[in-house]
Amino acid sequence: MSIISLIIKREFIAKVRNKSFIVMTFLSPLLFVGIAAFVGYLSSMKAETKRIAIHDESGLFVKEFIAQNNPKSEYKYLDLSLIDSKFLKDSITNENYEGLLLIPNTTNATDLENKIQFISNSSPSISCIEKVQNIVANKITKTNLVKANLDTLAIRNAQSKVNISLAKASGEQSVKGLNEIKIAIGGGFGYLIMMFIIIYGNMVMRSVIEEKTNRIIEIIISSVKPFQLMIGKIIGTSLAGILQFFIWAVIGLSLMFAASVFFGVNVGPTARVSPELMGQAQHELSGTAQMYIKELWNLPIASILIGFVVYFIGGYFLYSSFYAAIGAAVDNQTDSQQFLLPIIMPLMLSVYVGFFSVMNDPHGTLAVVFSMIPLTSPIVMLMRIPFGVPLWQIAISVTLLFATFFSVVWFAAKIYRVGILMYGKKPTWKELYKWLKY
Repeated sequence: MSIISLIIKREFIAKVRNKSFIVMTFLSPLLFVGIAAFVGYLSSMKAETKRIAIHDESGLFVKEFIAQNNPKSEYKYLDLSLIDSKFLKDSITNENYEGLLLIPNTTNATDLENKIQFISNSSPSISCIEKVQNIVANKITKTNLVKANLDTLAIRNAQSKVNISLAKASGEQSVKGLNEIKIAIGGGFGYLIMMFIIIYGNMVMRSVIEEKTNRIIEIIISSVKPFQLMIGKIIGTSLAGILQFFIWAVIGLSLMFAASVFFGVNVGPTARVSPELMGQAQHELSGTAQMYIKELWNLPIASILIGFVVYFIGGYFLYSSFYAAIGAAVDNQTDSQQFLLPIIMPLMLSVYVGFFSVMNDPHGTLAVVFSMIPLTSPIVMLMRIPFGVPLWQIAISVTLLFATFFSVVWFAAKIYRVGILMYGKKPTWKELYKWLKY
């Protein structure tokens, strides 16, 4: 253990003293804030108005379209009798029209269902075509109702909108959209684990490749066993990553506090609010907002945080063993690409399974199975925990995760032991299998 602790200390100090590590530790939060501010600025900008020309020979639809004019879309009548057909394309381009809606001449609106054309120089967006189709369909529907001598006003008044309230079996009221909030919380923690695995797993692999290329590894393994070296590298790099995450959290909280002071908003646990103001604020909150807050506090917060730590450690150690074995098997990062795809695929699969399966059925067979598989459980199980997962399922998942980790470490150490001294040859999957049998 003393040897492993020395390796951990060496790896940790080497990582935190690296100039790129120091620069990115303090620059990344600023870049994130800058990107977020830039995205917010772009979203606040007004979109360009889409102008659509209409040539309505029937005269039945042009008023319907013009009535739909808004800052996002503008419909304008265009008389084609004044434009030569060969200049139609240039006219649309020069007038900056999205396209031309051509409605033939007829007095029967029903006859136009499959005869209306939309002419444009480029393919229009789906939303643009759907909006045009809805306007035409609504007009034709109104015309058909009038022909059938039906009172359109009475039909419109007879239409009803139903708002179903949610309640729990215990009798307490619930709120809509709670599942989306739960999946966002679980998905956020799962995404953090995935990014940590990819970023710092690659760091472990690059460290092994660098020492192997510089032949430093030949000196190191004369004093320590390859297994001890691999474990020390994984733990030392993980500690450096945790330190970096902690610094990011401190910087993020500091920026939030600075922003609250700058904008005159008093937030945080040090804010002192009188009971009268607190009561007034609670009274002003709507019943729905209070229910949302209550539901968020009823979430298994302790299970989420503990699960994040446990699956963070297990998932990182599991995948870092793969990264260390790959670093020992190759001489440069280019040769490692053929081995990285099978590692990244389970991570990507777990994200897709989590969002498309857990959101719709968090306790379904697919979600339960993938939350038990060690390669996908760190992300999928974290997405399920906010929905309430039985303890026996979490216990089985964690047991399988760490059992797989120890098994993978044992196999990875065999590859690491052989590949750490192999130079000048790109290994194949067949050769890696032979190394496992040594």
